[in-house]
Amino acid sequence: MPAPLLLEEPGGLAATLAAVRARLGLVLLLFALAGAQWWWTVREMDGMDDGPWTALGSSGWFVGVWTAMMAAMMFPSVAPTVALYTRMARARTPLAPLAFTAGYLLVWVAAGVAALALSTVVGALAGDTLAWDRAGRPLTGATLMVAAAYEFTPLKKACLGKCRSPLGFLLSTWRDGWRGGLQMGSKHGAWCLGCCWALMASLFALGVMSVVWMAVVAGLIAAEKLLPWRRAATYATAGTLIVIGVLAVAAPDVIPGLTLPGSGMHSPMGG
Repeated sequence: MPAPLLLEEPGGLAATLAAVRARLGLVLLLFALAGAQWWWTVREMDGMDDGPWTALGSSGWFVGVWTAMMAAMMFPSVAPTVALYTRMARARTPLAPLAFTAGYLLVWVAAGVAALALSTVVGALAGDTLAWDRAGRPLTGATLMVAAAYEFTPLKKACLGKCRSPLGFLLSTWRDGWRGGLQMGSKHGAWCLGCCWALMASLFALGVMSVVWMAVVAGLIAAEKLLPWRRAATYATAGTLIVIGVLAVAAPDVIPGLTLPGSGMHSPMGG
């Protein structure tokens, strides 16, 4: 059972803020780990950005880079939830936050593996049909439009609600022990995936090896999850996606930070 102190908090936001204050060292550690992964990812992906729908490279290399990317992008926004879970856990052990965070990250690793498999199948079936100068350009615009529309769906609202106010989720799915932490972290990761999959699809559409677009998408995710103005964050995210989507089709050369395929950048290693 969760600690009684958390049950007496006046609301989910208050409980989360109290947990962040009480577990500030853990929160700072997660931010430090995210920073280290940003540094490693920037170094590893140097020269790899080939623009929209960049080839993903060999499976082992991509999964490693993707795992680091997810830690860099997602640890800051999930840190308050990990702090709240750790404060609620009866056992004061490093395994509690480690298990929860590992379960969360495993969901995103699995999503990356699925994306890699889908890319391989589509590439084999479509050939050069999806090249930038053929269907790739309108596909990029369509992907961002779909992501913008998803911002206003009931599923997005439900998933984002779990991410923004995790107290109810933790109370309703509580499991003791490190195995319980792993299960709860995985479930929370699934809600987060439901919230952010369209934004991640936009990252692939704009260039998954681009540190610039990685930072943009990470910023949108953090804003939606952490800013107190939920509606404003949703409209701002959707508006940003629409503007970039329209420009990707009409005038891609004016989009700051967008590498146009064939402009001389190297593809990811491994072909």
